[in-house]
Amino acid sequence: MTRILMVCLGNICRSPLAHGILQSKLSDDSFYVDSAVTAAYHIGNSPDNRSIKVAKTRGINISTQSARQFKVLDFDAFDYIYAMDNSNYTNIISLARNSDDIGKVKLFLEINSDIANKNVPDPYYGELSDFEYVFNLVDETCDILADKLKG
Repeated sequence: MTRILMVCLGNICRSPLAHGILQSKLSDDSFYVDSAVTAAYHIGNSPDNRSIKVAKTRGINISTQSARQFKVLDFDAFDYIYAMDNSNYTNIISLARNSDDIGKVKLFLEINSDIANKNVPDPYYGELSDFEYVFNLVDETCDILADKLKG
């Protein structure tokens, strides 16, 4: 089974969307998708209501997810670790024990060659339209990632 982890700052906006979207595109028999946080602000919380709403309008239920802290053991538990932005990438890499750990970590938007800015914008302080933009960006990139993982 291939295991994929999506990571952002609070695990309530971007990574839960990436988690839910990618999970909807992959078989549960062959793939496990999860998400985590680099900052402990929202541990145990459900995703932001705006993330839940945007995902629900697209037929994806992320309401049962719960924010959890990224931990060093995640390097052992996951094959791929995707950071939503450079800051999260740096935070994850700072916990790496060796080059194998570092090799598992990528910026999520590096997969999408059509996107110049490789940081998924954080919609937390924005409007619902910001969450919709992030959903669309993540959805497009998850299509590319799902094809790559299945291929």
